[in-house]
Amino acid sequence: MHPLRTMLDDAARGAFPAVDGAFDVFVPGRDGHCAIVEFTGHSVVLADLDPAELDAMGADGFGGASHPEIKLAIAGPDGWIGCHDAVLAAAGCGDGTPGPLAVRTDLDDHPRVVRARAHRGDVIVLGDDTGIATLGAGLVGRTELSVELLAGVAHSAAAGRSLIEASLRHVPSDEFVWAQVSPGNAASLRAFLAAGFRPVGAETLIVPGR
Repeated sequence: MHPLRTMLDDAARGAFPAVDGAFDVFVPGRDGHCAIVEFTGHSVVLADLDPAELDAMGADGFGGASHPEIKLAIAGPDGWIGCHDAVLAAAGCGDGTPGPLAVRTDLDDHPRVVRARAHRGDVIVLGDDTGIATLGAGLVGRTELSVELLAGVAHSAAAGRSLIEASLRHVPSDEFVWAQVSPGNAASLRAFLAAGFRPVGAETLIVPGR
C-alpha cells in the first residue's frame, strides 16, 4: 500500500501524523497524479522532487508545502494545478446488498462524470431523480465520491445529504470513502458534514505536464 494511503486511512480512524512542522516526500501513486496533502502541523508532498529542493523553497508542515512556487515546480510549465480542497472521510455503509441508487450509463458527457474519469479509475456513475454520484479509485487508490444535484432540483442541504448518504450504501462498511470539497462551496461542505463525513486535512491535486 502506498505510504500516503496508510497515513490517510490512519487519519480517518483518528490517528493523525505528529504536529511537528515537518513534511514527507513520496513518489506519486500508479495513476501518476501528484498532490500536496496537509494535516494539522504536518504535510506530504507527492511528487518526484528532491526533499532538499523543497526545503529550500520553504516547504514545511505549517502551510509552507503549499507555497505557489512549490506547486509550480511540481506541475511544470504545462501541468494542471487543482483547487485547494478540504479533504473529508466517512466509512461506507454497504452491507452486501445492492445500494439504493441506480447505475447510470447515459451520463458519459456530464461534466461531473467527465471530470471524475479524468482523475479516477474504475468510475461508477450512480443516480436517482435528484442527482448523480460518481465513485472511483482516486489519489493513491482511495475510493473518492463526488455528487451533484440535477437541474431543477432544489439545492437544499437535505437533498444533498440524502444523495451522499445513499452513495455511502454502495461502499462496503470496512472501506473509507473520501471527498474533496472546495471550502468556498459551503453548501456542499455542510451536506457532507451532515452525512457523517469528518475533516481530515486539505490537499491540492496536481497533474504534471508531459
